[in-house]
Amino acid sequence: MKERFQYEIWSLLKRNISKGQLLGYAIANIVGLTVILTGMLFFADSKNTDPDRDKYFSDDYAVLSKRVEGVGFNPVSFSDEDIAKLSKQRWVNKIGDFTPSQFAVSATVNIGGRGMSSYLFFESVPDDFFDIKPRDWSFDPEERFVPVIINKDYLALYNFGFAIPQGLPQISENVIGGIPIKLRLTGRDNITEYYDAAVVGFSSRLNTIAVPQSFMDWANERYGTDEEKKNPSRLIVKIDRLAAADMEQYLRNEGIEVAGDREGEGNISEFLGVVSSVVTANGVVISSLALFILILSIFLLLQKSRDTLNRLMFLGFSPKEIGRYYILVVLVANICITLIATSAALICRQLWAGALHELGLGGASVVPVLIAAAAYLIFITLINICVIRRKLMAMWHN
Repeated sequence: MKERFQYEIWSLLKRNISKGQLLGYAIANIVGLTVILTGMLFFADSKNTDPDRDKYFSDDYAVLSKRVEGVGFNPVSFSDEDIAKLSKQRWVNKIGDFTPSQFAVSATVNIGGRGMSSYLFFESVPDDFFDIKPRDWSFDPEERFVPVIINKDYLALYNFGFAIPQGLPQISENVIGGIPIKLRLTGRDNITEYYDAAVVGFSSRLNTIAVPQSFMDWANERYGTDEEKKNPSRLIVKIDRLAAADMEQYLRNEGIEVAGDREGEGNISEFLGVVSSVVTANGVVISSLALFILILSIFLLLQKSRDTLNRLMFLGFSPKEIGRYYILVVLVANICITLIATSAALICRQLWAGALHELGLGGASVVPVLIAAAAYLIFITLINICVIRRKLMAMWHN
């Protein structure tokens, strides 16, 4: 009997519920919540990197040097204070020094029956900063063999800028490793000694002629003309590109230059974050408007049903009992809205998943987004409940 009576009350109340208004609220809220969740998913994916696949946004390396002004004989270098300040920047993961040779180096090679000799310079950096790992990257003073890594551009300059005009053969990367090089090292007290050398690899990261750090430390101690250790003139920095939004401004303020044309790097992730923030903000606006529509619809509905509600209250039904029916409608609508919007956002995610995967991004956990959707459901339902009960209590007291 009680259940039948409750059914009749529900049948009486739902006559004045506008399906069009409820549908409009649902559509607007689905759109708004979908935009919000999509923006959150895109932001999470754009910030989630895979170090094994990341090409643009994870750790990167930059070679830094102080800007040279005018003409001077005092070496431009980084002091201990400069390095300490640089290491505190949030985009710096690790710093390595370029160690230059403190002795004279000349090399002789024989290519195509023609001998060539030239003065060279050597530098070394810690092994962790190399982009290649040659098999023979070590030095033993007893073997008197020095492995060398050069920049790929050096070979291109020889092949296309020097070899052809001089009538010399062009050389591939595979062949150059088999060409013997004779090094002549001259240091303090006119010590002169000879070593064998060979190119064992090519670097795209380091624009220098690199030798093992173990050889450089040993040779500078044996041949070096400067007893005091000098400050490094160049640094190689391991950079977190996701945190590098303020890197360019810092380097400009400190008068530091970056080797190569790297202007604008590290800003793409920041741009993606801004885009996702704008999308999310639009979703918040749409959802706010949808909530306003529902609140307005509730006021109109209760006002339209005022006579019916007053009769029910006169018969002894409390505002809490009457409001239960409207709250049930709102709760069911909000649950459906949340489920549809969450599913739509997860489907939209597939539109950018492939493109971000190519960049080494994506694959972020969806748990935070699901939590946000649940929080939205609870928040908007509580607002609806408060509006319904407040309006009914006002009618009760009148």
